[in-house]
Amino acid sequence: MWDLILNPFVTILAWLYSALNQDIVLAIVVLTVIIRVLTWPLFAKQQESSRRMQQVQPQLKKLQEKYKNDKEKLSQAQMKLYRENKVNPVGGCFPMLIQFPILIGLYQAIFYALAATPFQLVDLSERLLIPGLDSLIPLQRMWSPMPQLLELLPQLDLTRAPTENPPYALLLPLLVLVTTWAQQKLTMSMTGQKSSKNDDDDEADSNPGGQAAAMTKSMTTIMPIMFGFFSLSFSVGLSIYFVTSNLIGMVQYSPQGRRVLERIFGGKGDEAPVEVIFPDDDVADEPSPKKLRRRKKKKPRKK
Repeated sequence: MWDLILNPFVTILAWLYSALNQDIVLAIVVLTVIIRVLTWPLFAKQQESSRRMQQVQPQLKKLQEKYKNDKEKLSQAQMKLYRENKVNPVGGCFPMLIQFPILIGLYQAIFYALAATPFQLVDLSERLLIPGLDSLIPLQRMWSPMPQLLELLPQLDLTRAPTENPPYALLLPLLVLVTTWAQQKLTMSMTGQKSSKNDDDDEADSNPGGQAAAMTKSMTTIMPIMFGFFSLSFSVGLSIYFVTSNLIGMVQYSPQGRRVLERIFGGKGDEAPVEVIFPDDDVADEPSPKKLRRRKKKKPRKK
């Protein structure tokens, strides 16, 4: 089942390698750009959902203060707020679930293309869907960022980790860390999430939006360190993919990048403020589901 996603990506990467003068790094960059652009509508939908959820946070806080002693009425008021403002608390999860296998498939395609053992080479040849591409195997795994300065900057082995390459390859894990952090910060600013430390922990525990915001802030610190650390053991080719993907993500979340992509794919854009509708005060007067069930059970009195 996984091969339905992986094999086309491997084939496209091999074809790009052939078309781009057998430059595997350029092929990785171009394929990453293509996939990230094609998945832009999913990113945009996830971003819009997060932004709208953040817009109603002040109203959610007011409801929590108003119904702090009645969780049932608080739940009713929150659902009414979401319904009237057309906010789905889990609306950002579905696009992410679709994006995840696509991005993992792209990552795996680069891993398989940079075959380093005889077994991996055979496996790579069996994944190519276009006849004739197997003649390109093995793909060129040695690469230099500046071919004119080979004496100062020796070639990198794309199948090996930065620690097994020339010393300047250790800059790649640092670039992975910095670009991952920058993309996370830009994502938070574009969705309207603030990084202040004055957030109420009780608020985060009592509503999905607060939980999502708290999780995002934590991941802003954890993810860059985690990916930077993992890049020390990843192959250099995969580090190049991560840096490229992060840079493209930064462009996608920047105002100029969003305008260009919105012109390509259409859409109203997400810079217009969301008009938040606050639920009427009659929420408190609405009978709870338990009370309604009790009323139904009561038999009418005989005159």
